[in-house]
Amino acid sequence: MSMVIVLLASALLQVSFFIVVSSSDQYAQHLGGTATFSGLVIGIPTVFSGLALVPLMKLDQGGYKRPLHFACASAFLGNVLYSLAYRANFLYLILLGRIVSGFGFTFWMYSKRYCSDPRIVGVRRRTMLAGWLVLGQGGGMTIGPFFGGLFYKVGFSNGVFNGYTAPTWVLAGVWAVFWAFSALCFEDVPAVSRTAQDIELQPVQLQQDSLKDDDKKAVMTQEDAAPTEAGSSAIQNDSQTIEQRSSSPDLGEPQQIRMSGPQWGVTATMCWFAMTCFFVLGAWEANIPVFTGSDSTLNPFHFSPTAAGNLIALGGISSLPFLVANVFVARRVQDRHTLAVGTSIGLAGLLIAIAIMSSRTVTYGSLFVCWFLIALGFNLSSTVTLSLLSKQLPGRWNSRISMAIQYSNYTGRVTGAVWGGAGVKIGMLSFVGMQVALVAVGAVMFMTLWRNLKAKTG
Repeated sequence: MSMVIVLLASALLQVSFFIVVSSSDQYAQHLGGTATFSGLVIGIPTVFSGLALVPLMKLDQGGYKRPLHFACASAFLGNVLYSLAYRANFLYLILLGRIVSGFGFTFWMYSKRYCSDPRIVGVRRRTMLAGWLVLGQGGGMTIGPFFGGLFYKVGFSNGVFNGYTAPTWVLAGVWAVFWAFSALCFEDVPAVSRTAQDIELQPVQLQQDSLKDDDKKAVMTQEDAAPTEAGSSAIQNDSQTIEQRSSSPDLGEPQQIRMSGPQWGVTATMCWFAMTCFFVLGAWEANIPVFTGSDSTLNPFHFSPTAAGNLIALGGISSLPFLVANVFVARRVQDRHTLAVGTSIGLAGLLIAIAIMSSRTVTYGSLFVCWFLIALGFNLSSTVTLSLLSKQLPGRWNSRISMAIQYSNYTGRVTGAVWGGAGVKIGMLSFVGMQVALVAVGAVMFMTLWRNLKAKTG
């Protein structure tokens, strides 16, 4: 049940992140903001999530219950504040609400860490569980914009509950119910009873016992002197052997292990792809409502927030069957192959986008194909960034690598959302070209370290 709660919490956080995407542009403009400000509203939560992550890790005691309660409380309060901005007619209250919600997004890191925690998850289940996390990510990317657009279309002539605020009011209620359910059913992981240092003391004790045996044998009678000397010599040799083993890299690993050059390269590559995947996804999610509702000469649509939300949701829901299949296929496919396939699919979507924008042949069908390939490809690629690292580095480093990947995700989310909000202003070809450049850098790193990216399946 605890695993289910963790996966549901991650999915609900995805819904919380995406539910404002379809209407944040109109909401911000209603309160006096701009399209770029709406991109900031979408991306700003991850900045404060990153700032809160390090202090929270000092208080979590190696467990997950405290971060889970913190996430539920932050998500509930943040959605309430976002909703109250309309009644208060205060633009920066929606920003404050998103900032508070961002504190709850710290649990994304904990959900990744939980699904790769060696205390509860074996090596061959990690990619599969990462697939479930990404499936929740795809579900949030579908459900959030759809219901955000639906509530905007239905609308309510009410100063408190209306098309702008209804999505976050409903979500606040969902978080309240989920918080109560989690408090009753979640069981934290067992605490570690022994440390690596306790294990390291064992060889020293063996050496001391051997030396005590030498002292006892030194007082034996004269007629047994020759055998005793031989036995003492053998014991001393054993003591030296034990002493050498006690200083060997294997027994001293918790303090002496250092990452090799290829391991640093693999870590940098996974962090780069973690950033790139969320940069591209965040940029398109923020840009679709802005672009399709703009006066750009490339835009033949002039969509409402509802129609833009439906387009985002359609791309997400179309990719879900493939993400579901990936959950079961992941046990038999190497992570590096999944990364290669996902990145290739996403890159194909970007190149098609450049082609249709250059030739000014943007249609609903062609834009949908681009978004579908991008959503599928980069969601698929994001499955393996943490699972691959967790298989190559020591289990006790799980918190460190989870945090490194999460900060990379945060960087991609916030910069991508701002980039997407400003996409029309800077030019759509430049908007997509930047994303292609990021993928190209990752491809060079990927091909250079192809042999080092091999890891166990599962």
